[in-house]
Amino acid sequence: MTSPQLPPYGTPDTPLLAVRGEAEIEADPDLARIDVTVTARGKDRRATLDDLTRRNATVVELIKSYGDAVEDVSTGAVSLTPELGQRGRGERVRAYHGRVHLTAELTDFTALGELTTRLADLDLTRVDGPWWTLRPDSPVHRRARQEAVRDAVRRAKEYAEALGTTVGALIELADTGTGSVPGRPQAGFGRRMRRMAAAAEEVEPAPEPLDLEPQRMRIRAEVGAQFTMVPPAL
Repeated sequence: MTSPQLPPYGTPDTPLLAVRGEAEIEADPDLARIDVTVTARGKDRRATLDDLTRRNATVVELIKSYGDAVEDVSTGAVSLTPELGQRGRGERVRAYHGRVHLTAELTDFTALGELTTRLADLDLTRVDGPWWTLRPDSPVHRRARQEAVRDAVRRAKEYAEALGTTVGALIELADTGTGSVPGRPQAGFGRRMRRMAAAAEEVEPAPEPLDLEPQRMRIRAEVGAQFTMVPPAL
C-alpha cells in the first residue's frame, strides 16, 4: 500500500513550513595559485622568439625545481605580435613582442614566498597573486553543507515551537548555493612585480623571500527545505 501523495502546497490538515538553512565556515586554504607572464621584445622576429623560449624555459625549470611543493604548472596563452611603424609607406615592422602566460599551483606555502620572489627577480617577468583556494573535494565543503542542513532543521523546529506544535515530515531539501564568500580580494599579495632592467654586470645577492601569509577561506553553504507540521491549535 502506497502512502498518499502530499500536495505541493500546505493545507489546514498538513500545514507546509518552508525555511532556509545557512552555514559559514572558516578554514585554511589548500592551494595557492600564482600567474607568471614572461615577455620578450626585439627587432628581429626569430631572435625575439628565441629570447622568449629561453626565458620561458628558465621560468618552467625554476618552478619545477621545487618538486612536490608544486602541484601543477601549466602554460596558457602564447603570442608573438609585430609592432608596425607609424611613419613611412607600406607595412614596416618596427619590433616584435612575445608573451607567455603560465600558472603554478603550490601546496607548500613556505616555498611559495621564495619561489615568488625568485620569479619576480627574473628579467621581463611579472608575477601576479597568490590566489588562495580550497580543493574541490575538501571536507570543508561537506561540513558546510551539513551545517546548513542542521540549521534548516533547527529553524523549522523553532517556528513550529512558536506555533505550539511540532515538525512532521521533510517534503523537499534543495541545495541553493555553496562557495567562497565574496568580500576581500582573493589575493594575499596585491602588487604586480615587474623586473624590466637588464641584469647588472656585478652579481647581486638573491632577494629576501617574501613572507606570504595564507588568507583564511570563508566557505558558505545554503539550503532550502520544506516540512509539514502537525496542525497547530490557533
